[in-house]
Amino acid sequence: MHLFPPLQPHDPSDIAGYRVHALLGSGGMGRVYLAYTPGGRPVALKTVRPEFAEDPEFRARFAHEVANARCVHGLYTAQVVDAGTDDPTPWLATAYVPGPSVHQAVRDHGALPVRTVLLLIGGVAEALQAIHRAGVVHRDLKPANVLLAADGPRVIDFGIARAADAVALTGAGLVVGSPSYMAPEQVLDRPITPAADIFALGALAAFAAGGIPPFPGGPAFGSVVHQDPDLGRVPHELRGLLTRCLAKDPSDRPTPAELIDIARRHPAVGGELRFAEGWLPARVSADISRRADPAARATGSGAARPTAVWPAGRAEDGAARATVVADATPTVVAGAPRGTTVGAPVETLVGPHPTPVGPAASGPHRTARLPVDRAPVGPGRRRRGVRWRTVVLVAAVTAVLGTVGGILVIDHLDRFLDGPGAADAAPPGAATASPGAGPVGTPAPGAPSPAAGPRYSAVYTAVTLTAPDDSYDFDIRTGALTPAESTPWAIGHTNGEFLAPDASDAYLAPGGELTAEQCATAADQRPVTRLTFADASAGRAFCVRSRSTRDIAVVRVVAAATGGPVTVSMDYYRAGS
Repeated sequence: MHLFPPLQPHDPSDIAGYRVHALLGSGGMGRVYLAYTPGGRPVALKTVRPEFAEDPEFRARFAHEVANARCVHGLYTAQVVDAGTDDPTPWLATAYVPGPSVHQAVRDHGALPVRTVLLLIGGVAEALQAIHRAGVVHRDLKPANVLLAADGPRVIDFGIARAADAVALTGAGLVVGSPSYMAPEQVLDRPITPAADIFALGALAAFAAGGIPPFPGGPAFGSVVHQDPDLGRVPHELRGLLTRCLAKDPSDRPTPAELIDIARRHPAVGGELRFAEGWLPARVSADISRRADPAARATGSGAARPTAVWPAGRAEDGAARATVVADATPTVVAGAPRGTTVGAPVETLVGPHPTPVGPAASGPHRTARLPVDRAPVGPGRRRRGVRWRTVVLVAAVTAVLGTVGGILVIDHLDRFLDGPGAADAAPPGAATASPGAGPVGTPAPGAPSPAAGPRYSAVYTAVTLTAPDDSYDFDIRTGALTPAESTPWAIGHTNGEFLAPDASDAYLAPGGELTAEQCATAADQRPVTRLTFADASAGRAFCVRSRSTRDIAVVRVVAAATGGPVTVSMDYYRAGS
């Protein structure tokens, strides 16, 4: 599974002796890399954006905040291990936490259970105690800044936002922070106390429990000041506690110690805050397992070495593992996460460690070549790959029958697991193609008409939005700007590239006109995995389609500049019967 966005050509390969392995993420403050110490230990290394690095006042504040952050030693914080405050590009390294953020967990798996949210509140409250004891106020506590580990949450990026307050950009009218999670006093530029972090924790917990932020956010930052929080999706037993956290007056909010006590005494927790096995839903725990060996799963460095995508899953300990080697022709994998292709030289490990298997290849590292379907979509065909259930079962069969026997049953197992006739079924709404067929969606002369797909109704059309920088996304469902990574189905942008939502398929049209029906067909037959500004240039259109709801967004690019404003015109179509 492609866990991390690929490195770009301008990304560094080495920072102060740390080997950069993959991009963990990026945002308004800078970029975060998975890097390794000379001794091989993973760290999360954050570099700040150039406009911050060029400001002397920021550098002085950054050095001060890093010194304070080194004094934070909470069990639920990511420990600061190193920093380069005087380097040309300032950076900060913290312990690597093998787990998704709260934002990623909710985006991929939905709202978290009440018990998990209560434990999350207790763990983050204890982290805030440690942060506040060091004289630091986080100021940017949000779902992307809380990671979920097997033994509890970890709060990251504490103190850095305060350094950004000194930057000249703030004086130009920009407020540092995430609108949906900022306390009213922070938006109004009033004195900030630790109570601001309690407000942010309440908003974060509301997002975790309900799946959406309690405030709509946006560039105006006004909703947290003037509106009551929307807790309609939050379970009833949590609303009273979160309402107290989201009080407009800082003095009305509970302290971290009170939050810990309330969470501990809640019946769903059982009188003790323990982060034992089962504190997280099973699917989130599976994400943690996949991140436990980042070197085996992180993407390669740069476009010259893309990483193949293989469906999520891992063989059980002790079972045979295989290295999947793609052929020389780069191929887009239907249904793969954004930014991924298959092509040589590509190797993706199934399971956490490579084990020499298979008759192919020579030398100490032997590889088993598993089939990668590259044939064009034709009548009765679907794009297929080996799925995680198949990989696990094949591993078990391999242990009994040997490698060759295990590989030979892959296709039969995949068909069996899909059910009768599934292997021959086309995806919903897909048009079939046959030899001699014309463009996408056009059957060959005399061929039967494709099966009817969903009918689409327009929710809105031609909504024009301008994001001032990559700290804002285009929220598809509302047709409004939203803080980056604050809502699950949104189109982001960074480093000269549009970012399609996860669990969505994308298609880039040759011109500026694109209908929902055309998108539904093309996303099945000609999906794209990257939408660079060079390709998705002004005047062109692209679309994204949700794999779960089949809803579609059509985006027409008005203007796009790396590091600057991006303007789009967007339509949203809801799929019906």
